[in-house]
This record gives sequence, C-alpha cells and structure tokens, in this order.
Amino acid sequence: MPNASHFRLAPATAAVLTAACGLFAEAAQAGPVFHFGENDQSSLQINYALQLWAENRSYTSANHEGSSTDTYLRRNRLTFFGQYNDVIGYYVQLEATGDSRGGVDDRDVFYRDAYLTFDFRDEVRFIAGRFKNTFSRENLEACLEPLTIDRSDISYTPFAGTRDTGVAIWGNLADAAFQYRLAIMDGREGENVPQKAPRVTARVHWSPLDPEFDYGYRGTYLGTQRVFTIGAAYDYQADAAYANYTQLSNSKDYKAWTVDGFAEYPFSSGTYTVSGAYFNYSLGNAINEDPDPTLPVNTELEGFYVKAAYLLPSPVGPGRLQFFARHNGSEYQLPGGALDRRINAAGFNYYLNGQQLKLTLEHQRIDYANPNPTNPVLQDNFQTILGLQFIL
Repeated sequence: MPNASHFRLAPATAAVLTAACGLFAEAAQAGPVFHFGENDQSSLQINYALQLWAENRSYTSANHEGSSTDTYLRRNRLTFFGQYNDVIGYYVQLEATGDSRGGVDDRDVFYRDAYLTFDFRDEVRFIAGRFKNTFSRENLEACLEPLTIDRSDISYTPFAGTRDTGVAIWGNLADAAFQYRLAIMDGREGENVPQKAPRVTARVHWSPLDPEFDYGYRGTYLGTQRVFTIGAAYDYQADAAYANYTQLSNSKDYKAWTVDGFAEYPFSSGTYTVSGAYFNYSLGNAINEDPDPTLPVNTELEGFYVKAAYLLPSPVGPGRLQFFARHNGSEYQLPGGALDRRINAAGFNYYLNGQQLKLTLEHQRIDYANPNPTNPVLQDNFQTILGLQFIL
C-alpha cells in the first residue's frame, strides 16, 4: 500500500486528483496542458467530453403511450482546470446538457462546476465553490467513468440534486485507507424555507485494499486496481420546509443517510465488479401534510441499488468488452405508492480506448408497484439506450 507521502500533489497532477466530476487520471490527461507563471508553476488543462445517446422508449409522454426514439447529447462539456501554485488549484466546467432531447435544441450553456481547491497536505484539503455533493458514492462516481449507462435518480439528494455551493474539508488518513469529508453548503434556499440554515454533509469511507484517495470515485477501474471500499454519509438541514404551508408553520428538518459498498478485483479469468447502496431521505413527512407545492417528492424516500459487472480478460476485436447488470428499488412515502418501482437493467460497455472512446448499450425494464392507468410515464415500461462517449 502506498505511503501517504506519495499523495502529495505536484502541480501537474493536483487537479487530476481533486477533480470532483470524474475527469480522473486516465481521462483527464487527454487534453492539452499549458504551463505559465514563474518557473512554470501554474498550469491550465483543457478537456472536451461528449456523450451521444440514442434512446428508444415504450412511451412518448404522460399523454402519449406510443413508443418514441430520440437522439440527443446527454453530456456536452468543456472543462478548464489546473494549478495556480503547488497548493491552490481550480476547476471550471461548462455544459449544455440534454441538447436535442425531446426536440429542444440550442440549450443554454451554464457552469456545471466552478471551484477552488486548497491542498495543504493529503490529510487536510479544502474545496470552495460549486461542486459535487459529497453524500452518495454513486453521485461522486465520475460522470464519464460509470459502470452502467448512468447513475440512478435515488443517488440525487432532494435539495441541490447533484451539486451545491459551499465549502468542504476532506482528507486521507492511514496511508489513504480512511477518508473523511465534511461539507457546509447552501442546501435548500428561497422564500418558502422557514429558516435559512446551512446544509451539513459528513461522509467517511474505508478502503483496506488499493485506496480510493480522490474526492470522486470511479464506477470501474477496468481491472487496474484491487478495490474494496465501504462508505457511509449523513445529510442534514434544519428547518428546510413547512409541514403546514398554508399557515407557514410546523417547520421540519431534512435528514438523510446512506451506506454503500464497492468491490472490484482482477483475476486471470477477468475482472469482477460489485457495487451497492441503501438510501433513506426524510423531511418529517411534510410531503403528506399541507406541503409546499415546490417540495420534491423524494424528500420521503427509501431506495437501494445493486450493480455487478464482468470485464473479459482479453480484447475482443479492437477493444475490451464488459457486461453489466443492475437492480434499483424505490419506495416513496406517498399515498397509494404511486411512484414505487423496481428497475432491472443489463447491457455492456465496449472500450475502444478506455473511457476516452467507448460504446455502451443498456436495456431497462421499469415495473411500478401501482401503475397509473392514465399516465404512460407511470406505467410499466422499458427503454433501450445506445451511447457513444468521446473524451479529448
């Protein structure tokens, strides 16, 4: 196991190790790097990433039950990151997500991430700005290095979704066998919030084999590491919503917790990957009383996922082939269980050049516990996605 001193960041590698959205070592080194400043201590790296999806669904919309096929840009990103000096780094990511989805073209370009990193030592690091929520492992898994076609919606927190704005302290301990994180973020904001308290998130993980020492994770290491990681996190914001919205009374605290595990091990017969997590989100049952109309339905939710994959030991043609499957379960605490569902999916990744150029095919089957007789979106359905990923 590497010594902690091995993780001391040099200017050329610090941004790679602290990139919160998944442009890690393999993918991040694809773009050009520019050095400037005194003794070339400052650096700038530029990356471009594209995910093109062709999606077929057994329904079109809530009002149209006929099947539909749509080709769109799931992710379309331009990333700038690097080092100001040996301690201070930066990361900026622009995106026009979902362009051409549902016939909506020319989507706005916006800042997906924008933050500074302060790496004083491997045990004490800071991130300040807009960056990934540090709650769930799957949300922290690289956007461009997933195991399946994409992450599940149960990994997104009710408030702020995948990203939030604030400050986090994190670091690696005991030769990176342990990692801790503590984030203070905006959380839920707006006029409907009883009291604007910060959102506080704490996360820890233990990696007894090869360490996962980045702020983000990967969905698969493609057999390059022997990984076993167990993690847990807690998310909290006081007075996040009114249970009696009409009278603006009976404020409720938001609380969530998760536990997760990830294992990947290469053998002579191939590389095997297993991953899973459980989630529990709660807002004092406010959604079932007299709720704020903007309150997300996943404020009262229990869910889980299990994923597994097998990477063949030898190339198949010009690339490497990895088969995968996943199972998701979601139970919303809503009357009649209208949104409760199970998702079964299977497919494969074909890596032509690692994550930098790959094809993914996934077929999903969504089964609702209580299908809605008039809304095709809330009825049992299926979808098949063919994805092309390119990173420069």
